[in-house]
Amino acid sequence: MSKLTKNQKIAYAKVEAGKAYKLAEAAALLKEISFTKFDASVDVDVRLGVDPRKANQMVRGVVTLPHGTGKKVRVLVLCTPEKEAEAQAAGADFVGLDEYVDKIKAGWTDVDVIICTPNVMGKVGALGRILGPRGLMPNPKTGTVTMEVGKAVQEVKAGKIDFKVDKFGIIHTSVGKISFTPEQIVENAKEVLNTIIKLKPSAAKGSYVKSIYLSTTMSPGLQIDSKSVETK
Repeated sequence: MSKLTKNQKIAYAKVEAGKAYKLAEAAALLKEISFTKFDASVDVDVRLGVDPRKANQMVRGVVTLPHGTGKKVRVLVLCTPEKEAEAQAAGADFVGLDEYVDKIKAGWTDVDVIICTPNVMGKVGALGRILGPRGLMPNPKTGTVTMEVGKAVQEVKAGKIDFKVDKFGIIHTSVGKISFTPEQIVENAKEVLNTIIKLKPSAAKGSYVKSIYLSTTMSPGLQIDSKSVETK
């Protein structure tokens, strides 16, 4: 095991072992235990009491963070010519169809979100093996397959994110940057957590939210008292 750095020792010394922090308390402490020279992401990990192998226990949702994600989101819109102006006016970084389909087939995936119109799904569907593993495949359930491409681009740029439980029953997502105020981190995290709670599958038995942890890219994880996360 590698030795802890001076800053890591300081960080771990400030974390009370075995304590479940209130969300506001954890958000404030995160800023004291993050020593990265870059603007680290603030992440939430939620372990759920579900079996993701069963379709009726899959948890997936979309949420718009009140204070955005804190990062520049690169958006590609795949559409026919009559929708290109709408996408560009909304702030899409890349707009087109065949040329980008060819680029993706050649291995290009330098974007964060791909939005497309329903009438081009035939071409986009062929990219599933490339886009699927990277979480980039457009999906009507997340609002990324739509005729309202302008609205979709604006929502993504404003902080709309989607999340999905992984095969281990954990949802992992970013809720901002360490440069955010503790209040902004709390409000973003609550938006995600409240949405997850509302999405509890009827087939899920027993305890639904097993644990919640808040951390930054390189900080210790802070366990959150689930009672401090009030549903709306």
